Amino acid sequence: MALSWFLLSFLFRSLYAHNDFFTSIGQMTDLLYTEKDLVTSLKEYIRQEENRLEQVKEWADKLDSLTNTATQDPEGFLGHPVNAFKLMKRLNSEWADLESLVLKDTTDGFISNLTVQRQFFPTDEDQTGAAKALLRLQDTYQLSANTISNGDLPGVVHKSRMTVADCYELGKIAYSEADYYHTELWMAQALTQLDEGEESTIDKVTVMDYLSYAIYQQGELERALELTKRMLKLDPNHHRANGNLKYFEFQLEKQRKAKAEKKEVEDKKREQKVLDKRDAQRKRSKDPLPERKKYEMLCRGEGVKLTPRRQSRLFCRYYDNNRNPQLLLAPVKQEDEWDRPRIVRYHDIISDSEIETVKEMAKPRLRRATISNPITGVLETAPYRISKSAWLSGYEHSTIERINQRVEDVTGLEMDTAEELQVANYGVGGQYEPHFDFGRKDEPDAFKELGTGNRIATWLFYMSDVAAGGATVFPDVGAAVWPKKGTAVFWYNLFASGEGDYSTRHAACPVLVGNKWVSNKWIHERGQEFRRPCAVSEME
Repeated sequence: MALSWFLLSFLFRSLYAHNDFFTSIGQMTDLLYTEKDLVTSLKEYIRQEENRLEQVKEWADKLDSLTNTATQDPEGFLGHPVNAFKLMKRLNSEWADLESLVLKDTTDGFISNLTVQRQFFPTDEDQTGAAKALLRLQDTYQLSANTISNGDLPGVVHKSRMTVADCYELGKIAYSEADYYHTELWMAQALTQLDEGEESTIDKVTVMDYLSYAIYQQGELERALELTKRMLKLDPNHHRANGNLKYFEFQLEKQRKAKAEKKEVEDKKREQKVLDKRDAQRKRSKDPLPERKKYEMLCRGEGVKLTPRRQSRLFCRYYDNNRNPQLLLAPVKQEDEWDRPRIVRYHDIISDSEIETVKEMAKPRLRRATISNPITGVLETAPYRISKSAWLSGYEHSTIERINQRVEDVTGLEMDTAEELQVANYGVGGQYEPHFDFGRKDEPDAFKELGTGNRIATWLFYMSDVAAGGATVFPDVGAAVWPKKGTAVFWYNLFASGEGDYSTRHAACPVLVGNKWVSNKWIHERGQEFRRPCAVSEME
């Protein structure tokens, strides 16, 4: 029976084995139950070990008392035939039994369980992905290393501190990517915690070795030299530090001679250096996103261009889409979120039970979200899209069919040519950097295989509240829409003329705290000829 259960469990879990755990919080929850199972197995091993050692202890205590008595009068003790017999018996067989007890291996259950579970463990890629997510959150939401290390994040319920080893590991991952900006931040945090007395297997010299090099790579020779001198006080024989000391001193003297006449200019540059470090790192890493600053500001709720005059043109209303029969008795709650492009939000448009059905159907199918390579057209993963997605069809479940019909009733657009309902769950620092939903003129074959034309509109359901972060932002127009469970937002990607509306370039901001679930319908041109007739003007 036990073997049958094990095989069924193994086969079941094999079916749902996934890679890229860090890209989906929903699937990461499974890892908590895996770890809980391992802890239970470990505690059982400890119980068995304690039981075994207790038996050994009882045996030792009994013999300690017996031998103490026997050695006081050995001959008299052995003069009793029973004592002589029992001595022979103990040494011939009972000590052998004790040896077997001492050598008894109680690790089998735990080790076999660990071996089975290990194939479902996160990989190095997951650990690196989660680390990079922390660095991304740090930049986007302008959080100090100390704030993150102390766990002081907005909206957190389960506060967690980072150890010296955690900070050091984060710094090492940044270092391996030649990201000296973040290497400095996290090695400096590790050093601060060591200076404050935190005990760790990581020593100060090791941390300062990375820190001084990262600072040197960013052009701060004086600070690098100071750290190197501090290293040598702790370890005078450190080979690399001794070599660096001479090199830094030589380079610093060279700099001083060359810049003696430009002292005033250098002082101003030094004041700006801290502010410019991240920009310098972006240039080193060849950041491809031109609007990153604007995008990150909007994610923080800054730079939203909603003036009082614009806001006065936004309204809420009950909406029945020109007396659609399905909406006459129960019109939907419509709210204007933005004017150009027009973005509207629908409140209470999907119920909690519908959300749970969609999530349960999607969870087993979630796979790392992909993007279409604009050159090759091949679907591939990308570091700027951190989530997992699944596709659900209307014929699979009445709930999906009902949701599709609701979108059609509210928008008035044909759903037969729309893409299936895409469900997405965002991972650690999950995001989707600025992108267009529609195919541009330089991508004529973007949706050719579908045969349904371009993506005319986007409908986006928010299926969870997000404690912090996770907004949908439109950098070109300075708009930000925040997730609210049970609502949906809708906008047209194309003008009525069929031309693309480039102001709809949008992004999903990194999730700072919480779990973000969304689902969307991409609605295509074909079938809309009479529902949204072509306009004469290109920009209408």
